[in-house]
Amino acid sequence: MPVPHDIVAETELWDAYAESAFKDDAVPSFCWTQYTGHGPGPELLGNPESVLEAGCGTGRALAHLAQQGVKTTGVDLSPRMVRLAGEKWARLGVRIEQGEILDWLAADEDRYDAVYSIFGAAWFTDPSRLFPLVREHLVPGGVFTFSQPPAIPGAYGPQGMYKGGFAGKAMFTYRYSYKPAVWERHLLRAGFTSAEATVLDAPKPGHIGTLIIRATV
Repeated sequence: MPVPHDIVAETELWDAYAESAFKDDAVPSFCWTQYTGHGPGPELLGNPESVLEAGCGTGRALAHLAQQGVKTTGVDLSPRMVRLAGEKWARLGVRIEQGEILDWLAADEDRYDAVYSIFGAAWFTDPSRLFPLVREHLVPGGVFTFSQPPAIPGAYGPQGMYKGGFAGKAMFTYRYSYKPAVWERHLLRAGFTSAEATVLDAPKPGHIGTLIIRATV
C-alpha cells in the first residue's frame, strides 16, 4: 500500500538537515558506504560520460566525478542544500537542481550513462514508481547503482522515520527497506536486464553493513 508522502513537509525536513550536513570546508569525495575509505568507489558506475545523482545532498560525490571530466547532474529536494552545494561546486561545472525526484524525472528529457544514489532518494522513494523512471533515463548499457543501510531483519517495506531525534517538531519521512532478493525483483520488473544486491560488511565486525545494489539495462 502506498504511504502518504507529504512533499512540502519533507522539503522542510531536508532543509533542516542541510543545516547540519553541509560543511563549507567539504572536499570532493566518493564513497558508497557510511564508513570513510571503506568499500568500492565510482568504478561501480562503469566509465560514464554523464551521470545523474538522485538525492545528491552535499554534492561531494558529484564534485569528485566532475574532477574526472564526467558531466554531472544532481537533484535534491532541499532548496537550501541545492543552493549551498550549487554554489560550492559551480566552479567544477556541477549542475544541481531542486525537485522531488519523481516529478523531476518525469519532466527531464535527458539520458545518462549512469544514475546513482548514495543514502539518497533511492532509499526514500517508492521503488515501484522510481525504478521505471530511472530505467527510461538510462542509455543502452547504462547503470543504476545505489546504496543504503540493509533492512533490519523482519522490518520490510515502507517505514516511517523521524529525523532530528524524538523531541521537538514532528518531522518525518518514509524510507523503503527490503531483502536483497526483493530489491533485485523490483529492478527486473522495472525493465532492467540484470540486478545484483549485496550487503557489504562493515569494517568492524558486528557493525552495520551497507546494502549496495547495481542494475544494468
